Amino acid sequence: MSVIESGTVDCDVHVEPPSMDALLGYIAPYWHEFIRGGRLGIGHRLYPESEPMSARPEARAAGSFPPHSYDELRGQLLEPYRPIAAILTCVATFRGSRNPYFEAALATAVNDWMRAEFLDRDERLRGSIVVPSFHPEAAADEIDRLGSDRRFVQVLLPVRSESPWGNVRYRAIHDAASRNRLPITLHAWGGWGMAPTATGTASTYYEDYLYNSQIVAPSQVLSLVAEGVFDRHPDLRVCLAELGFAWLPSLLWRFDKDWKALWRETPWVRDKPSVYVRRHFRATTSPTLIPGRTPARELAQLADMLDAARLLVYSSDYPHDHGNDALGTLLAVLGESGREAVLRTNAAAFFDIAIPAAS
Repeated sequence: MSVIESGTVDCDVHVEPPSMDALLGYIAPYWHEFIRGGRLGIGHRLYPESEPMSARPEARAAGSFPPHSYDELRGQLLEPYRPIAAILTCVATFRGSRNPYFEAALATAVNDWMRAEFLDRDERLRGSIVVPSFHPEAAADEIDRLGSDRRFVQVLLPVRSESPWGNVRYRAIHDAASRNRLPITLHAWGGWGMAPTATGTASTYYEDYLYNSQIVAPSQVLSLVAEGVFDRHPDLRVCLAELGFAWLPSLLWRFDKDWKALWRETPWVRDKPSVYVRRHFRATTSPTLIPGRTPARELAQLADMLDAARLLVYSSDYPHDHGNDALGTLLAVLGESGREAVLRTNAAAFFDIAIPAAS
């Protein structure tokens, strides 16, 4: 079982409404009939209860995972591990509906539910703005609606999308995130019909789960850089959540190599692609997707290639359990300053979260 570090800025803590009924007080009455009739709403679970990775033993023993209420979150994570700050993510809407109008209403309801049920009850908690991925203009409106509430520290998008997230069709989302000074976080999974490969869907949950980090995430990094998003918005930041990071060195080597030969197709990419990634991207630590028995010398090499002390931000990914991974050894090879950066200061700077000075 993976270890949860205490006293951190935890960048990925899952919460979820217990049911669609819990959102009735936050969504326009027009949609109540649809929700009660079961025709629209939060359906297929992205983390089936029977899968071992879905919950740590203590979360499974508590009987609610992800936590459905502040009291559950406090008992399972906040009191035992005492994070300095915790960024809450709700991915329940990722497969909510392909109806763009209901998806927009559902996103608003989830955001208001998170604010009332969690953010208003604990100053350590930060929120993620859920937006409708099938309606970019409505997504921009939702970002603008909540952008002035600095307890919301990121715009949350599923890593799987109809078109790569750098595509011009999503410019309204890029623009809104930039003008509200909010990073975009791409999180594992995606909406209805979002096939994880160019050739279609997977046959098993096992394949489907693996594709998020090994196939889809690299393509999104390529898209955001190659399509000039960061030249239009030099201040825009992107976090990769629950997508691993060990795949980045080989991707960046190839990205730089081919840019040297094909740069005329993307004249707006003025620096090497790897420079953009190191400047604009961060990645959460869980899951590392690195075996726990990996020798320290190999992890030190990986850390050097990644500039890990700068790239990584800590996450418990609570309540999920990715087994015995290499995070502890990786933090050790980074030294005290690198460990402090990954566990606390990188995220504080990236998400604009104030943390108390060290005593």
